[in-house]
Amino acid sequence: MDKVTMTNIGEKVVCLVAYHIFFMLFVWSYWKTIFTLPMNPSKEFHLSYSDKESLEREPRGESQQEVLRRAAKDLPIYTRTMSGAIRYCDRCHLVKPDRCHHCSVCDKCILKMDHHCPWVNNCVGFSNYKFFLLFLAYSLLYCLFIAATDLQYFIKFWTNGLPDTQAKFHIMFLFFAAAMFSVSLSSLFGYHCWLVSKNKSTLEVFRAPIFRHRTDKNGFSLGFSKNLRQVFGDEKKYWLLPVFSSLGDGCSFPTCLVNQDPEQASTPGGLNSTSKNESHLFPAKPLRDSQSHLLTDTPSWSETSAKAEKGKVGMSNPALTMENET
Repeated sequence: MDKVTMTNIGEKVVCLVAYHIFFMLFVWSYWKTIFTLPMNPSKEFHLSYSDKESLEREPRGESQQEVLRRAAKDLPIYTRTMSGAIRYCDRCHLVKPDRCHHCSVCDKCILKMDHHCPWVNNCVGFSNYKFFLLFLAYSLLYCLFIAATDLQYFIKFWTNGLPDTQAKFHIMFLFFAAAMFSVSLSSLFGYHCWLVSKNKSTLEVFRAPIFRHRTDKNGFSLGFSKNLRQVFGDEKKYWLLPVFSSLGDGCSFPTCLVNQDPEQASTPGGLNSTSKNESHLFPAKPLRDSQSHLLTDTPSWSETSAKAEKGKVGMSNPALTMENET
């Protein structure tokens, strides 16, 4: 009986090695996406017992916001609600960190939540977003490899060049399935690559983050290179492996505020803050060490030096950080 198979031994070896590499990386990244637990806000964002009592006693409105402002005064948060209020989750009883959202499926607040994915039965957020991207990439490569190696036999199927066996229908089904998955995965993977390049999440595309000064859809974007490093890390040897290498703790993120906060005074040293293409304005509260080093590629104003300039420039809130755009 005629068989549908490769005849060249070298071609067989190359296809077998490539297939198993793609398959193992696909399964590995899929496993990590599914079984990596979403990260939740740290304890410092949870209200203390006294703050909870104060919040419950106060009527809704400005009095409650005063309690939340007091609880959040030392936290590295810069985003607000549409009304300008502190972002608070009344189910988890915590002040939401920047880019954190409550998942109605998991019933938890998820750090840098992108979306809840039914295909992996898990929330995609800070802890597993890199794994999700690699899962999309390797599943796309896996499907493209199958479609490419099956293509020559698929063509023979339509030109009656195959032996009359049941394998004919297996080849046709395999090619159509791989090709259709490739099309859908390529669009989804391309979309998330664009999100990474702009340092956005899916939720932030539909609702831009609101800072104290105004809504800024590019508020977290630091430039393509730094945006990429924020997800994949500084060490390139780990970029293609499903191991955690993202920068930061998920609770605080470098922000690039191109317009000055109206609540704050002029920039230190008389620097011009109106040029959107030449400078970035950063909020007053400190970033975590693992995130702030993204901002040290060019000379910047530190909080200490800004305080030293307070008497010279008459600022009401001098703890501002300036960085030249790269």
